[in-house]
Amino acid sequence: MKGHPELAEKFLQDESRTNWHDETLWWVRSKRDAVASEIKDWEKLRDAASQIKEDTLSNLDEYLLEFEQNALKNGIKVHWAADAREHNEIVLQVLKSKDAWQLVKSKSMLTEECGLNDFLEDHGIEVIESDLGERIIQWMKQTPSHIVMPAIHLKKKDIGKVFSEKLHIRETEDPVKLTEFARIHLRNYFMNTKVALTGVNFAVADSGTFVVCTNEGNADMGVHMADVHIASMGIEKLIPKIEHLGVFLRLLARSATGQPITAYTSHFRKPGKGKEIHLILVDNGRSEILGKSHFWHSLKCIRCGACMNTCPIFRKTGGHSYDYIIPGPIGAILAPHRDPIKYGSLPFASSLCGSCAAVCPVKIDIDKQLYAWRQELTGEKSSLPVSFMGYVLKKPGLFNMGSKGLSILQKLIPWMIDRFFKSYTRGRELPKVPGQTFKDWYKKHT
Repeated sequence: MKGHPELAEKFLQDESRTNWHDETLWWVRSKRDAVASEIKDWEKLRDAASQIKEDTLSNLDEYLLEFEQNALKNGIKVHWAADAREHNEIVLQVLKSKDAWQLVKSKSMLTEECGLNDFLEDHGIEVIESDLGERIIQWMKQTPSHIVMPAIHLKKKDIGKVFSEKLHIRETEDPVKLTEFARIHLRNYFMNTKVALTGVNFAVADSGTFVVCTNEGNADMGVHMADVHIASMGIEKLIPKIEHLGVFLRLLARSATGQPITAYTSHFRKPGKGKEIHLILVDNGRSEILGKSHFWHSLKCIRCGACMNTCPIFRKTGGHSYDYIIPGPIGAILAPHRDPIKYGSLPFASSLCGSCAAVCPVKIDIDKQLYAWRQELTGEKSSLPVSFMGYVLKKPGLFNMGSKGLSILQKLIPWMIDRFFKSYTRGRELPKVPGQTFKDWYKKHT
């Protein structure tokens, strides 16, 4: 079983791709900073969003029942799924009831989490991802490397090659031409589908409505052409009132891609004449997280990806190195709930610099939660090098003597540490020891 260090090392082997990935995501982060600075009350918005989410999660049972009641009044068919298996079975049953053997999907991280595509294909259903990035990685049989930009790890050359192979066109790296070919390719599926599926960005308890945010318009195209709209929703996506929606819509796109708002913000209240909306409310472990003292704050996440765009570890090692549907800092909190053994290395894939918490639109204390996971996974026991340093730091005389000795032995020490603590140094670089201690410098200059 490969953990983050081994998978990260594989990504780092292509230095040019690593640098490009790093620079591209930092550019998105910079765009976020620019548009956030234009909002006078940006921090108040973040505070408001955080408080709304905390209220919702603290009273989630009541809000969910209120939402279900209002959605049913609107004519939406509401389903409850305890886990991924139940969610997938519900989708399959809806498809079979309409004698549909094809499903057009827009981007949904929840369906990725549930493994819906593989499940449906095993039952003879053709699944067409209509989001351009998702369609590309579907063709390449890969998983998303980012929750907002699923194919961000690929260059135009990679995309041109896969388009050429799948659509039998002349290979090109021109984004305009590639987008045009994708539209032509997907148009027939949109025109002939019976059932379309979307995710849910926000659902409003007091109105029984839900909102889907996209930049390509593929979600709207799919559900408006189809007779049946299936919406897959994690139960944490709820907010109490319609007036709260404006807070999150002002934060989401700015945090995700540096846009004032997504190109398409689609509100769904009730099905059109002769059509159906099936909304699936999915738990799949969320109630368990909600019951954990500190980690429940991670359920405030609105899936903007801002923590990924700013994280120095994610930017350098890529999303696939996390080997989980939700990568990056927030994924490093969520994944160990699924499997603490398989994903036990993820909370350590962080410098704990706090940049993730600083940009999170709902103010999740991501760095503190990562630290809490480290304590839980190690049983609050420190590794041998850390324990030794803790002992030295408690002894001023020993520390002073050691700091002077380190400057003399610095050529030998890296070899010693690498020889005896290789598992510790594999993912860390030992800094060069300064030739002069701070105390010596201070005495000299005062």
